[in-house]
Amino acid sequence: MTTLSPLEQSRFNMIEQQIRPWDVLEQSVLEQLVAVKREQFLPPALEAFAFVDMETPLPAGQAMLSPRVEARALQDLHVQKHEKVLEIGAGSGYMAALLAYRAKQVLSLEIVPELVELARANLRRAGINNVEVRLADGSQGAAADGPFDVIVLSGSVAEVPPAILSQLKIGGRLFAVVGGDPVMRATFITRTGEAAYGTQQPWDTEAPRLVNFPAPSAFRF
Repeated sequence: MTTLSPLEQSRFNMIEQQIRPWDVLEQSVLEQLVAVKREQFLPPALEAFAFVDMETPLPAGQAMLSPRVEARALQDLHVQKHEKVLEIGAGSGYMAALLAYRAKQVLSLEIVPELVELARANLRRAGINNVEVRLADGSQGAAADGPFDVIVLSGSVAEVPPAILSQLKIGGRLFAVVGGDPVMRATFITRTGEAAYGTQQPWDTEAPRLVNFPAPSAFRF
């Protein structure tokens, strides 16, 4: 019987106690969570948070999505090897790394310069070379680089701006956490035609707000 190191035991516990109970059962996703070392995408002082069921703190007051949200979104998006992905909110680069294993190319936008450098360094150290991390305000997307097969908002928004939806290919999928406290929902939007979209909200969750996305109107008629 193989004895796991404390680090690998923590990773195993994360998968078995947090991820599987959230209906993440696709074997290729579970294998990715072992292969892509989450702790290596955190500053050394924060490595202890790598496997905790929480939004993991990052520099500049930002945070990573919780491990179960990242894993469930990855499973439900069904990213394919030929696809081009846009991520908004690079953070530490971890979600971009997960996406990169499944996609052809990932463009990850990050508004915080410190996090741009952190994500680039983490991805370089992990040997992942099909991700570009760009210093940019992601609230407008990256129309000049689109259209995209998949768009991932690695944080929450009050609503998904039409300008970003328009950057999906027909047949493309977008993931975002949509809503406000106390109700946020994982939202998957598929572009079904030139101006047609289908939306599913299969599970509740929460996530830190992305910067510069519009707030909902305080008035409703």
